[in-house]
Amino acid sequence: MTNQKPNLLFLYADQHRADVMGCAGNDIVVTPNLDRLAAEGVRFDQAWTESPICQPARASLLSGRFPSDHGVLGNFAGDCKPEWDNFPRRLQAAGYTTASIGKTHFDSWPMGAEPGTPPPTQEWIGSFGFDHVVEEFDKYVHLFDVDTPYMSFLREHDALEPYQDVIRDNFRGGDKHWNAVTSPLPQELDLTSFLADEAERWVTGRPANHPWFLQLSFVQPHVPLIGDPIWAEHYGGAMIERTARAEPVTTTEAWGKHLFFCRRHSHSDLLTDDFVLAGARQYYAMVSLIDQRIGALLAQLEAQGQLDNTWVVYCADHGEMLGDHGLMAKMNFYRSSVRVPLIIRPPGGAGDRAGHVESSPVQGFDVAATLLDAGDAAPLEGAPARSLIPLITGDSSSERTHAISMIRMRPGSPTWQAITDGRWRVTINADTGEPSELFDLASDPDEATNLVDHPSAGEPVEALAAVLAATVGSHGEV
Repeated sequence: MTNQKPNLLFLYADQHRADVMGCAGNDIVVTPNLDRLAAEGVRFDQAWTESPICQPARASLLSGRFPSDHGVLGNFAGDCKPEWDNFPRRLQAAGYTTASIGKTHFDSWPMGAEPGTPPPTQEWIGSFGFDHVVEEFDKYVHLFDVDTPYMSFLREHDALEPYQDVIRDNFRGGDKHWNAVTSPLPQELDLTSFLADEAERWVTGRPANHPWFLQLSFVQPHVPLIGDPIWAEHYGGAMIERTARAEPVTTTEAWGKHLFFCRRHSHSDLLTDDFVLAGARQYYAMVSLIDQRIGALLAQLEAQGQLDNTWVVYCADHGEMLGDHGLMAKMNFYRSSVRVPLIIRPPGGAGDRAGHVESSPVQGFDVAATLLDAGDAAPLEGAPARSLIPLITGDSSSERTHAISMIRMRPGSPTWQAITDGRWRVTINADTGEPSELFDLASDPDEATNLVDHPSAGEPVEALAAVLAATVGSHGEV
């Protein structure tokens, strides 16, 4: 007897900004498969990450909770806990065979670990609710004295050394951190291809009468900015416009320190137009390879007769500044950093809602609640994550009116919280209640003019601060 429960395919990218997709209006990037998912499903163009940095965003997705609730506010701030109520384990309990292939970043290693501390094991990742695990991390880890599945793969193909040479030359934190480089490896040996191949093998082995959940977490387009040779050549002459040039304004002493950190991390003094353009070309190359491999996986599901019984969700943990506002990376609440791509295609498509673009604010962790709803699994108890299936079907009664994000860069530094209602966006120091940013997104979509010191700022700041306090507490506590 054929099982009627749908399969669940969750495609999760690292540092993919929301506007680098054809379906988002970008006519330079090549993303036909993401565009197809958007045309057959629903795209959410106001999806916010819970935190514009990797680990807290991923902890929020896992638990359906804000960083202020689960306690992981930065990449240094401790680990996710297997005992947390989390959505993969709920899916297991609902009868799903589950897999995680790619980056989870549930552990603070190597960011907050003592030198020599071993990486998290596949078994530890599995204890979060995954029956099958292929764990990878940022490319920088491939220089460490560890052995990951991808490193073993490259070693088997006599390709580890040239790959490590490129990573070493563009190691994080140095003045080459944002260099644009074409990979010395052929496309089929790229980390994105490796992870996609692992996913295709796992899906091939699934019995037709048992539901599965696969979280395929691509490590790219996270820096280093290294595209594969084929897509790098495609974008070699592309003219990618550098947008949102206005640089951040220091409004408070604490905010000034945060901006100084962001500029230093970005090596802002290096960000000439030519430098940023070269990096954008490699970034687009990485996005297009992800899209290409998504297409191959969708084709496999179609060939197996499984696509029309599979929910497909595409999202990212946070965005990438890519030179906007004189910055690279993330760690701020500009749209390039805080907005994430979010596309959901139900089995068989969204019917008369296919191609709809939903403009109400949603949270990245709503993906967790949506997958549980789609899989008829029990919801996360007391979590603020909401299923997006009502919005997919056209029921606006459950839509959010606000989206929230937050970050704390290091122990002892302030916790920064941001909130938007779609019209206004405000940033507040959660420790003091002092606002540092206010933007009118309707008249100033590029966030060029910080109005926080304007005489008229009081009303929108107070209104959004009240919603923020009611939602996550005045000091960031749920």
